[in-house]
Amino acid sequence: QVQLVESGGGLVQAGGSLRLSCAASGRTFSSYAMGWFRQAPGNEREFVAGISWTAGSTYYADSVKGRFTISRDNAKNTVYLQMNSLKPEDTAVYYCAASDTGWATSSYDYDYWGQGTQVTVSS
Repeated sequence: QVQLVESGGGLVQAGGSLRLSCAASGRTFSSYAMGWFRQAPGNEREFVAGISWTAGSTYYADSVKGRFTISRDNAKNTVYLQMNSLKPEDTAVYYCAASDTGWATSSYDYDYWGQGTQVTVSS
């Protein structure tokens, strides 16, 4: 079992930045690929970014490429999502997730989820 707790969400103006953190506890964090997803009201949960267990590979949705950066610190059991140049359409609840089969863009491929953190971008 892995427990995930997100933090760092909040209200920010368009063009601003936020850094989300996801702290993991339980089984060996470094053996999991990690992903960030988001869900806006009335929308499906969508993939935002993923990172391999070694942090050697990162992947992004086209909508955030060049603006968001995913990283991880296995010594701290934490994965981060640096979000720059935020837009109102980035408003959503952001979730981190862990996969023991490698990173993926489908939420069905992730085994453990955090409770989510709200990000609101005002125009």
